[in-house]
Order: sequence, then structure tokens, then C-alpha cells
Amino acid sequence: MFEMVVSAFLVGGVLCVLGQLLMDLTKPSFTPAHVLVTFVTGGAILGALGWYKPLVDIGGAGATIPLSGFGYTLAKGAIEGVSQRGFIGIFSGGVEAAAVGIAAAVLFGYLVSVTFNPKG
Repeated sequence: MFEMVVSAFLVGGVLCVLGQLLMDLTKPSFTPAHVLVTFVTGGAILGALGWYKPLVDIGGAGATIPLSGFGYTLAKGAIEGVSQRGFIGIFSGGVEAAAVGIAAAVLFGYLVSVTFNPKG
């Protein structure tokens, strides 16, 4: 278990460092929104090519929780959707694969916003 935690920490940390370096070294033209789009798109492309799966196997949650993991999940779901439903699976597969994560983010975001008052 300790090895899983360490590998997840290292893989997730490297992904976060890459995002921070992108923002720091390309100021002011590369904003956090650019990093978001780059990571999601990169994860989707690497997932579609089959190159992100080895990173998931090594890093577990360290690779699936960051934004690139969301892109990977969308691509993986779309590929599975096409194999199960044909052309319509392109549109439904990614959404179905990511639905639990999206629902959890919305639910917990709502609960936190109701529980705490922002200062400012």
C-alpha cells in the first residue's frame, strides 16, 4: 500500500509541477485556463493513443485525478462507447465514463458552498 501511495504522489506531483512550470515560464500569455485545456486535451490525446494507460498503471489516482486524467477518462469512454454502440458511442461514451466524477464534483462543490461563507 505504501508503494501505491508514493507512486500516486510522485505521478500527481510531476503533473502538477508541469502545470505550474507552464504557467510560470509562459507568463502572461499562458493562463490557468490554458493549462486546464492543455491538460484535458493532452490526456484525451494520450489516452486515445494508448500512452496514458501505463501512467495510470504506475500512478493510479495520481494520474486519474488531475485534469489530464479527466481527458483520459473521456477518450477511454468514447472508445468503449464506439465499440459498444457504434457511431453514437462517440457522443455518449465519454459522458457516461465521466458522469460519476462530474456528479461528485457538483455535489461536493454545492455542499461546500452551502456550508461555508466566503470572505471578501
